[in-house]
Amino acid sequence: MSASQVFSCSLCPFSYTAQIYLHKHIKRCHTDEYVRLLRSGEIRPETLAPSRSSNQQTQKPLTVPSRSTSSKVAPNPSSQQEGANDKRSHRCTQCGKSFTQEAHLKLHQRTHTGERPYHCTQCGKSFTQEGDLKQHQHIHTGERPYHCTQCGKSFTEGGSLKLHQRTHTGERPYHCTQCGKSFTQEAHLKLHQRTHTGERPYHCTQCGKSFTEGGSLKLHQRTHTGERPYHCTQCGKSFTSTGQLKTHRCTHTKEP
Repeated sequence: MSASQVFSCSLCPFSYTAQIYLHKHIKRCHTDEYVRLLRSGEIRPETLAPSRSSNQQTQKPLTVPSRSTSSKVAPNPSSQQEGANDKRSHRCTQCGKSFTQEAHLKLHQRTHTGERPYHCTQCGKSFTQEGDLKQHQHIHTGERPYHCTQCGKSFTEGGSLKLHQRTHTGERPYHCTQCGKSFTQEAHLKLHQRTHTGERPYHCTQCGKSFTEGGSLKLHQRTHTGERPYHCTQCGKSFTSTGQLKTHRCTHTKEP
């Protein structure tokens, strides 16, 4: 296996350098999906086991309990859900959300407390997770450890590589249930859905005007602040948006 190969979880942003670590992550964090994969044969229990000595190899491998075929009672979906919820014994006292592991609960609680215990010694920026700090530090070191096997482009984090790979595969996994349009990123889908719902969650505190995305609000606020951060290197004229600067540059290059 190539050292640069990345195995990414389709249910959350985590990525791993080996498939066994991804499988263990699914078993630990996505129990229902793990059971489904076991039953479909996409994951075999023996692939999750560490190397065993010869006198241990005769032990029965991990199996998923199945219902008796002689039973005529159909499975109760609600009871199955209750069984799954029983495994999430660590509950947040702030919002009631529950987790399978205490470490996940502690990480979640930082969204309430604002605690960011991991600090970058280069710039002072702080993070809630050590992994986020390590990924951030790639900005300072220039390290880009995630490589695309298709074109060789490299990235500072696994999520960016996964997103980039969709430009090669054409994968658009996020679908609008209203019109069927599909997107490469969940954020793009959420933004699109506002065209159906009419939601405009970003509000200008100066005049009350609202927008569907934060970037549009930021651009609008410059009409109040007078900020013009984009400068022409030819004549020094400044603009509120990159689009305005690009249009202006055509006056120097004579491009249409």
